Amino acid sequence: MNWWQGLPYKISPYLFEINGFQVRYYSLMYIAAFASVYWLVAYRIRTEAWPIHKERVYDFFVWAAVGVILGGRFGYVVFYDFSYYLQHPLEILLPFNLSNGIKFTGLSGMSFHGGLLGVGVVFFIYCRKHQMNIWDFSDLIIPAVPLGYTFGRLGNFMNAELFGRATTLPWGMFFPTDATHTLRHPSQLYEAFFEGIFLFILLWSVKCRPWTKHRICALYLVGYGAVRFLIEFVRQPDPHLNTLWQIFTMGQILCAAMVIFGLGLLVFQFKRPAGSP
Repeated sequence: MNWWQGLPYKISPYLFEINGFQVRYYSLMYIAAFASVYWLVAYRIRTEAWPIHKERVYDFFVWAAVGVILGGRFGYVVFYDFSYYLQHPLEILLPFNLSNGIKFTGLSGMSFHGGLLGVGVVFFIYCRKHQMNIWDFSDLIIPAVPLGYTFGRLGNFMNAELFGRATTLPWGMFFPTDATHTLRHPSQLYEAFFEGIFLFILLWSVKCRPWTKHRICALYLVGYGAVRFLIEFVRQPDPHLNTLWQIFTMGQILCAAMVIFGLGLLVFQFKRPAGSP
């Protein structure tokens, strides 16, 4: 066995533990994700002379965090385990399993696409509340967002969760949370690179081009949806979920919807004069 194949076994999921209290790298990675996006947006405001104060962005990020949490949670309930939560509605927001007594579980299950919808709602409400052009604001925020995904996916890797399907490729890895002890794709690292670094470089490099004005949101939806759709072929789906035509996962169906919506939005924006409100 090559040394890197057992790497997940050598990574502790938490920074330290004191009397049962754990500080997990997973949580720290999400803090790093928000911090990196905020820093990049503040950098743009400072260097590109955006007519907005960075405190307004900080205020938006507080709203966005709520949108991610609520949207991610309700998205998981609706998209991934609706029948269960229909019978156990209290467990949607309560961090307890009530099926057999009371057992603390935390809020198990978050959906990226639900979080995206939650942030979309927050974008709309926040821009209406502060009389801001939603397309201008999305042009400012969105190019920085994919870099945050890199940290989030690294958090998944350190937590040994969301690993890939079985593989015989030499860069496959064994994960301590896999009861079958099967060599698997490190799909979290694929996602960290392609959903994060690759998409960040792509959007950041075109963010100031005249033809991308008010079209960054559409490019993001198409780019992320396409990349995630392909990676889902090597990502292990949740065991309780079925596939469409025994091929496509729920994640791929939602990503396909992202791409279709993004292409439609791109066509709509190209039919409008660049820079129109």
